[in-house]
Amino acid sequence: MTAPTPPDRRPLLRRMFEAAIAAAQPALCLPPHLPPKPKGRTIVIGAGKASAEMARALEQHWDGPLEGLVVTRYGYEVPCERIEIVQAAHPVPDAAGLRATERIRALVTGLGADDLVIALISGGGSSLLVGPAPGLTLADKQAVNKALLASGASISEMNCVRRHLSAVKGGRLAAACHPARVHTLLISDVPGDNPMDIASGPTVGDTTTRAEALAIIERYRIEVPAAVREWLQREESESVKPGDERLQGHEVRMITAPQMALEAAAQVAREAGVTPYILGDSLEGEARDVGKVLAGIARQVAIQGQPVAAPCVLLSGGETTVTLRGQGRGGRNVECLLSMAVALDGLSGVHALAGDTDGVDGVEEIAGAIATPDTLARAWAQGINPRASLDNNDGHGFFQALGDSVVTGPTLTNVNDFRAIVIDQPAA
Repeated sequence: MTAPTPPDRRPLLRRMFEAAIAAAQPALCLPPHLPPKPKGRTIVIGAGKASAEMARALEQHWDGPLEGLVVTRYGYEVPCERIEIVQAAHPVPDAAGLRATERIRALVTGLGADDLVIALISGGGSSLLVGPAPGLTLADKQAVNKALLASGASISEMNCVRRHLSAVKGGRLAAACHPARVHTLLISDVPGDNPMDIASGPTVGDTTTRAEALAIIERYRIEVPAAVREWLQREESESVKPGDERLQGHEVRMITAPQMALEAAAQVAREAGVTPYILGDSLEGEARDVGKVLAGIARQVAIQGQPVAAPCVLLSGGETTVTLRGQGRGGRNVECLLSMAVALDGLSGVHALAGDTDGVDGVEEIAGAIATPDTLARAWAQGINPRASLDNNDGHGFFQALGDSVVTGPTLTNVNDFRAIVIDQPAA
């Protein structure tokens, strides 16, 4: 007796992804975390892919005087009446981001103790909020950012370096607001939800050191401009530490995070009669290695019924990394997914989606992709070698050729990577 043919799980995968994104929308999660109105002025600043939508949600729920400026990624602008929205480049900073950052610093300079600064911070802010440290230039920052993105360093390692090369990151922007009170609202896009890693922590104290930043550069053999190395060897490059008197009285609120998005996806699975299992919201490592591990777990479930039984869905989040060796179009989510597909080798009953909740995987305006049991067969039929595509870091080219890319457009939020693997009993 043969097992029935497993169903097509692509619609369920898309519904789970959409639910994860919807659960992280600022309009839903920001209002409960607003602070009391101050005696003085209220200044709104912010940076990140979700910052414009956060600003709109704030405006809609704040009935007092309000002014400010936030910087978001090109294409992520939304209409606001009292808060100015500026667009800049991501993942490599540009002159627009530099000008916006200078204006933000000017906004918070000279405030008084009765004033309130509301900081709207989300993923992507490390690139968008760019203020080179003394003696460094935008070109220096761009060179370091490109090298970090290609190095294979983790997000926390990259942000350690960024904090120590900045005039605003690593608590420096909050220090510039002193003596005004700062109320930071965060949308986490980093494994572990550490506030100092979200947009490199412009309004929170930094526990890392300039010595650690130099060690990361050495560890990954990152080529940096001479001025960068010289700056990190100077005591002035040290960031603002927790306990600094300029940060006293500040409040930090995490308004949404990857775990919340995974739980929303899990509820969609339950309603479809598929048991969800959340593997974790902070999986890290080389994207292709994570893909192999997830494939091994999926194979064990599909064939052995262990450690859980099918039908089920394995959900995970976090942020993988890619060490660029090829000339392809990159994308950590599609690289992870392609690696998984290669390792599964057409195993029946396994469908998967991997995507970035901000709608952009790497530098492409593509959120991610879907892999099915016939993914490899369809690729070979078009003359596409899956392993060669993986070796060339060309996940986007691979899945786009098959028509399996997932395109959402700007989602106006960012809670990092989303992965869902639906496993049914494989056909005999």
